[in-house]
Amino acid sequence: MSLYQKIIRPFLIQFDAENIHIFTFSCFKFLQKLTVVRYLLSLLFNKRHPVLERELFGLRFPNPVGLAAGLDKNAEAFDILGSMGFGFVEIGTLTPKSQDGNPKPRLFRFVNDKAIVNRMGFNNDGVVEAVERLKKKKTNIIIGGNIGKNKLTPNELAGDDYINCFEELYPYVDYFVVNVSSPNTPNLRALQDKEPLKNILNKLMGLNKIKTKIKPILLKIAPDLNENQLDDIIEIVRESKIAGIVATNTTISRDGLSYNNEEIEAIGAGGLSGKPLNEKSTDVIRYIHKKSNGTIPIIGVGGIMSVQDALDKLDVGASLVQIYTGFIYSGPALIKNINKALIARNINK
Repeated sequence: MSLYQKIIRPFLIQFDAENIHIFTFSCFKFLQKLTVVRYLLSLLFNKRHPVLERELFGLRFPNPVGLAAGLDKNAEAFDILGSMGFGFVEIGTLTPKSQDGNPKPRLFRFVNDKAIVNRMGFNNDGVVEAVERLKKKKTNIIIGGNIGKNKLTPNELAGDDYINCFEELYPYVDYFVVNVSSPNTPNLRALQDKEPLKNILNKLMGLNKIKTKIKPILLKIAPDLNENQLDDIIEIVRESKIAGIVATNTTISRDGLSYNNEEIEAIGAGGLSGKPLNEKSTDVIRYIHKKSNGTIPIIGVGGIMSVQDALDKLDVGASLVQIYTGFIYSGPALIKNINKALIARNINK
């Protein structure tokens, strides 16, 4: 058990989840200005080895373990997060205009199950503020831009919001993720339906093709889709020629929680992440990989709480993986241990 798990995490979970997140990011923002801190963290947690490198979407990832969107929403701490061992960092979800998100409280822990429920609602400072921070990037960490629509934008105009974010972020991120799968913005998941989704992706790809360089665009999907819906997603990805899929977002299901119904209902609506999501997310990855004959690149995310969880997702078809809740519960040692296991696995083949 790491120092983080023994001392730091037990201390942090004594406080409100969102307040401690804000405090932690304040610390990150201060510390990442210090080159010596980033250097020391890199010595502690960064694993470098040729077998970890991945060539995907025309990008060379130093290792396959990334940070999922939702933690560094406003592009405030990507440099220091890269120093903690991540091979890439996904910022966002960003929207054209800043918005407060849903009323508080909106972030909850199920500590016994290593799970989190959030109904944040795309709270962010807006894409223009994020761009100003990206302009000050100090490291070569690969950055993904996760983009969404504002809450007040009707679905029939959603494409305009995604285009706005794409245009603003294009010079500053390495790849894009279209988020139509968060359960916390009203009616957002309706954009996963065939026609509205095709419309958004085709507009983005049309813009992408007239740029000086085509940048990878991926689609982030929900874990709650049935097989027919997943078949539609596969078809849309092929037709639009986007780069791949991020599987998956949080789930609206509460399966796998050990708490009683009263405790669960007291928390209310929101997306569940963490250990209870792991198997469902892995099943979606497996299905897409098999159904597409391995032709669609997949970033696997959802419930990676251990080294084995990450290996399982890679084994069923993910090319890269991302962690979020696992990082909160285990700290940067989880990134290091996944990469160590991948090095050992490849050396011992």
